[in-house]
Formats: sequence, C-alpha cells, structure tokens
Amino acid sequence: MSGHSSLFDLDGQHVMVVGGTGGIGGEIAAACHAFGAKVSVTGRQQDRCDAAAARISGDGSRVVGAEMDATKADSIAAGFEIAEAALGPVTVLVNSAGTQIEEPATDVLEESWDTVMDLNFKGGFLLSQAAAHSMIAQGRGGSIIHITSVRSNLGIRRGYAAYVGSKGGLGILIKQLASEWAEHGIRVNGIAPTFIRTPLVDRYLNDPNFYNALVSRIPMGRVGETEDLAGIAVFLASPSSSFVTGQNIFVDGGVTACQ
Repeated sequence: MSGHSSLFDLDGQHVMVVGGTGGIGGEIAAACHAFGAKVSVTGRQQDRCDAAAARISGDGSRVVGAEMDATKADSIAAGFEIAEAALGPVTVLVNSAGTQIEEPATDVLEESWDTVMDLNFKGGFLLSQAAAHSMIAQGRGGSIIHITSVRSNLGIRRGYAAYVGSKGGLGILIKQLASEWAEHGIRVNGIAPTFIRTPLVDRYLNDPNFYNALVSRIPMGRVGETEDLAGIAVFLASPSSSFVTGQNIFVDGGVTACQ
C-alpha cells in the first residue's frame, strides 16, 4: 500500500455525528474535524447543536449544527437536508445517540421499553437507512458507525433488559446492513465501549465504592475516556479501514476478554 501518510486523512469527507452534543459524540466530532473532515452535529435541541459546533470550530469553519430527532424518519430527513445543504453529501455517519432506563426485568414498563428501543434500535436503523439512501445516490460509498456497547454481547446482573436487547439487536443489524450494502461500497461497523467517563455519569464515578467495584471488573484497571473512542472512530471513518465492515469492535479495557 502506498500513501501511508493519508491513511487517516478525512479531508473532503462530511462526517455527521448524531448525538454530537454529548460527551462521546462531541469527542468523536472534534477528532474527525481535526483530521480534516467537515462535521455536522445533530441532536434534539438546536441551541445545543450550535454550541457543540462552536466548541469544535470557533470560527465556524467546516462545521454545522442541525436539529434532529433520531426516532423520527421525517426529522432525520430534515436534519440530513440541512446538513447536506451546508456541507455537501454525508459520507460518514456516526450514531452516538442512546438512552437507558434502569428497571428490573420483571418491572420494565412498556413505555420504558419503547423509549429505549425507539432510540437505540429503531433509531439506529432509520439513521442507517437515511445515510445509505444519500450514499447510494452519490455513488461513492461511505462509512456508517454505530456506538454500541459491551452489553451488545454481555448481560449484566439486573436493570438492563431493554438496553442490552437494543444494543444486541443493533449489533446483529450492523452485520446485516454491512452484508446488504457492501455492493454499494458502504461499510457498516460498531464501536462497543465499556463504561466511559462523561458528564452524565460523573456522579457515579465520584462515588468511591461504585468506582472501585467497576474498575475491579476491567482488566486494565480504569474506566474508559471519551478519547479512547476517538481514535477508533477516525479509523473507521478513514481510508485505513476500507476493507473493514460488519464488525463490532470492543473498546473495553479487556472486559470481554475475561467474561
């Protein structure tokens, strides 16, 4: 292979980061922008999208915020229209949107189940479908990246029935979509992290008992940081992963190596 210096070059790519207003999505969006990509940041509130875009690029270059509800096909279509009008066709989709409602399996409410499944599973499909329509129309292929979880492959003691079901479903959906869309040059992959430090979970990590119990199950002896996911996301977005598809790559400090 020649041109090693451009293996991770994202110049000319339009990376849409769904859930880019959050800790994980925001880190991935910033990393892709740093490697030359144009970046659209989507979320349910336009002001938060705009703030995230401003953090990525103070002068607003190569970045735009677009309001989007990832559970609604019409909202996804509208978000794509805004982002593509500003930055050109989406060539990379990163789906970092997700939610969890903790309830024991015997007590899971139908409303709770639907809320988790609508965003984590149905939303993942609707986003993939919208991206594929755009990529196929352009005829240049592309990359679709979903943030899944170690819980796509592992259960947990209690409280996560809807979450593990949604992430497990997304994990096998990745394989199906990769199989169907390979002929169009579209790659579909997942990134499966363990517990990642973000502002939303700081209150748990600041509890010494919780933290110590958590890291005792992680062979590398620490929780993940958002930066730990940025590199693998850039890899999956870039030419260096041009022969990688249908994979759910675990970034978990060794959790799945010993469970």
